[in-house]
Amino acid sequence: MSDMSYRRALVLGASRGLGLVLANELARRDWHVIATTRQRGGQLQADAEAWHGRLTIESLELTSPDQLAALRERLDGTRLDLLFVNAAIDRGNLPIGAVSTEMFTEVMITNTLSPLRALEALRELVAPGGTVAVMSSEQGSISRNTEDGFELYKASKAALNQLMRSYATRYAEDGQTKLLIDPGHNRTRLGGSDAPLAAEDSIPSVVDVLEKQAGAAGLQFLDRHGEIVPW
Repeated sequence: MSDMSYRRALVLGASRGLGLVLANELARRDWHVIATTRQRGGQLQADAEAWHGRLTIESLELTSPDQLAALRERLDGTRLDLLFVNAAIDRGNLPIGAVSTEMFTEVMITNTLSPLRALEALRELVAPGGTVAVMSSEQGSISRNTEDGFELYKASKAALNQLMRSYATRYAEDGQTKLLIDPGHNRTRLGGSDAPLAAEDSIPSVVDVLEKQAGAAGLQFLDRHGEIVPW
């Protein structure tokens, strides 16, 4: 990892919800943050202006390989201490028999394929000793899948975890910390208004975990308290 006085993070998917709070929490802790959004403006733009250069914005549609390649080119020469991918959609609580092929494809591309494709495209920007992390969910834990509901979302997160395991195996010798993070059930557009947690309360704990685990070897699936989530 580089000099602790100048730590740089790239947060993919920071326009709202957990990603937005994460980008701001990192900036509050003196990280220099590059945050991506599909469309400029909104709260992320206002926050970037308030941070006076500590938080900058890049445009990215995460599901677009061409846009990922363009972002990689724009960031050429940038050294990251943290690459964090935050991406998820949910298309409702349907039994798998009611899920159309189009819906299945959309959710799997957004929640599973695109985050790992982003890591593959951008991993070389991460310094040795730096961290690559993906926002996962306890919903992706097979052993904890003991209640019915949200089958497609659960499957997408379980598949994400499996692909991250393959990624970690392929790049086991690159010196980078690899994390899957379960932030808990938060009141976001995805989590719903009845969720028990506020992102402003849970995300600081997530950043504590990211900072504490920096330099750790191997892949870990951890919750916001740094406890292991079973596969």
